[in-house]
Amino acid sequence: MADSFDAVLIGAGHNALAAATHLSARGWRVGVFEQASEPGGAVKTGDYTLPGFRHDWAAMNLSLFAGSAFFKVYGEKLMENGLEFAPVSHPFASAFPDGRWCGVSSDAAATADRIAAFSQKDAETWQSLVSQFADEAPHLLRLLGSPAKLHSFAYFLFKVASARGFSGMLKMVRFLLMSPRRYLSESFEAPEVRAMLAAWGMHLDFAPDVAGGALFPYLEGMAGQAFGMVLGKGGADTIVTAMTGAIQAQGGVVECGSPVTRILHEQGRATGIELSDGRVVHARKAVIAGVAPSVLSRLTGKTEPGFDAAVNSFSHAPGTMMIHLAMADLPDWQAGPDLRAFAYVHLAPSLDQMALTYQQAQAGLLPDEPVLVVGQPTVFDPSRAPDGQHVLWLQVRMAPGEIRGDAKGEIAARDWAAAAEPFADRAVDILERYAPGTKDKILARRVVTPAELEADNPNLIGGDQICGSHHLSQFFLFRPALGHADGSTPLKNLHLTGAAVWPGAGTGAGPGFLLAKKLAGN
Repeated sequence: MADSFDAVLIGAGHNALAAATHLSARGWRVGVFEQASEPGGAVKTGDYTLPGFRHDWAAMNLSLFAGSAFFKVYGEKLMENGLEFAPVSHPFASAFPDGRWCGVSSDAAATADRIAAFSQKDAETWQSLVSQFADEAPHLLRLLGSPAKLHSFAYFLFKVASARGFSGMLKMVRFLLMSPRRYLSESFEAPEVRAMLAAWGMHLDFAPDVAGGALFPYLEGMAGQAFGMVLGKGGADTIVTAMTGAIQAQGGVVECGSPVTRILHEQGRATGIELSDGRVVHARKAVIAGVAPSVLSRLTGKTEPGFDAAVNSFSHAPGTMMIHLAMADLPDWQAGPDLRAFAYVHLAPSLDQMALTYQQAQAGLLPDEPVLVVGQPTVFDPSRAPDGQHVLWLQVRMAPGEIRGDAKGEIAARDWAAAAEPFADRAVDILERYAPGTKDKILARRVVTPAELEADNPNLIGGDQICGSHHLSQFFLFRPALGHADGSTPLKNLHLTGAAVWPGAGTGAGPGFLLAKKLAGN
């Protein structure tokens, strides 16, 4: 293997792989070095319970990837390398303690009818939002797809003002600054409709009262209505396998089981990396680190005081615990059999409960009533389990990275090794309340704690699956630090990518693709 590349990439997460795919297509020879035994980072799939039951380790929803600018350019090449999607017509729903439920399907009339069961006024509001989404989407997608430069945000505001006038621009700014609670309370009157949408904020560290979080419940709701959802056929790792194949077909290297111990630099310029086995790999044009900001500082040593301080104080979201279940059958939802048709069922009954759960986790407490995201992927992709059987993908949100206590006063353990099973039991008990008999259908269970998520992938600090809070002080131009939202660092030729860089978390590959386009000259 050559010890010199045009670009050397640290980590084989999907953003780094997207960057490597683009650079290799532009003629760069790339080498990707991953410490884990397989590529993908948080996007990987395996038989974590029983043979033949395929579970997504962390990320499952590939809608952002399927709709991304990166996929528009490389979709055909990725499909030639094995990428397959499983489209979802019933993306998400929420079940409530009183036995009712509400959900969004690609059938707009069916969604409106479900909302109308809670509030006719809310159904009319929903239909109005849906009808306006085609006009709203280009502005918001332009914002989220633009390089993180001051002139890009200025241009975004100019385009909004041109289309809607100055007052319309100010309304857009206000919307971007709003908390989920404020936006949803102004828009909908039924608490259940608000909760159904607010649950999406919890995926991105936006509890109901956190400023700047309104965008995500809105976008997920409208996108789910307009486009449904996309899963990976056979597992989310289909995008990783396809990108790895595309890179290798261009002469690139993806090497796993190769931890990077140091980024080499001299006279303010990155020159390569040193691996744990002592090998030195040289980079002619760029070193790209797909790592959490604080991990970067450990690899480089001191660079520039302001930058070092910013990355070392980078704030992480509360953790997530994953529970993978091999199932004899799907849950029998108390709210009705129609819920068996949805990819995601959120068990997040109210804005107040979500806010309390978040605060408990932030305080280091195991929440008494954690938010559950129940994924039912085998409804749309039967290949993930033996015939007639299923997998359930449970995200337990929120969970503290470091346990200081138990909000319910039942779990005495203060380390995840001891707290994992009783806290998982609490989560499964919640699921059982909403779907009695589920426990009897469990064939095998695999619990993955925040500590294990971090041990498997050092970027998931404290089990933070989004690699850093998206609160306003750490988003837009401030992600991960002012002046470096484009992935630049004080060292020439050293660049940061991944979810810690604008435009942030999710499977859209935006950070990696934007960086690669900049380096390659588009």
